[in-house]
Amino acid sequence: MPDRERDRRIRDVGTLKALAHPLRMKLYRALTIARTATASQLAEQVDEAVSLVSYHLRKLAEHGLIEEAGTQSTDARERWWQPSTDGVSIRDEDFRDAPEKAAAHTAASRLFFEQRADMYRRFLDERPHWGAEWNTASDSSEWLLKLTPDELARLSKEIHDLVRTYEELGRAAAEAGDTEGRENVAMHTYGFPFRT
Repeated sequence: MPDRERDRRIRDVGTLKALAHPLRMKLYRALTIARTATASQLAEQVDEAVSLVSYHLRKLAEHGLIEEAGTQSTDARERWWQPSTDGVSIRDEDFRDAPEKAAAHTAASRLFFEQRADMYRRFLDERPHWGAEWNTASDSSEWLLKLTPDELARLSKEIHDLVRTYEELGRAAAEAGDTEGRENVAMHTYGFPFRT
């Protein structure tokens, strides 16, 4: 896949709401992992009807979140999809200037968190399936720090940069055919202020 825009910044409520639909977010995540897929392939992954999946893929495409990919098979009737960028970025400052925008951002953030928590719960339930090596490599940590907003922003950027290094390493290895022992890995981090 050619070089793509990294972390397209979503600034409008319409695009945020398009992505912040439970099934659309699952489809977007599955397509990000697969890199290219058909509605039929994605429907199988999310256990939904192909027609419903096709509808939601078109909605994601209307907002520029995904796009048609070139034909990937000899069946010209198949419609292949791919993410239009390498990730998205959603920032609070783009939605805080009006109550309805702030409410949409909060609702989207809650949905994203719940889906991420569900992914981790599923891993916990399936731990025996993954075996000792993956269980040893997995991580669940909490650090309680005293930072300024600038320090938290700098820490977040450094974490993002480090994760991107590993993301690129994994993609390059997979493209070179080095798939032995590789699995999809979710890396979730949260950094936020709190008071006791």
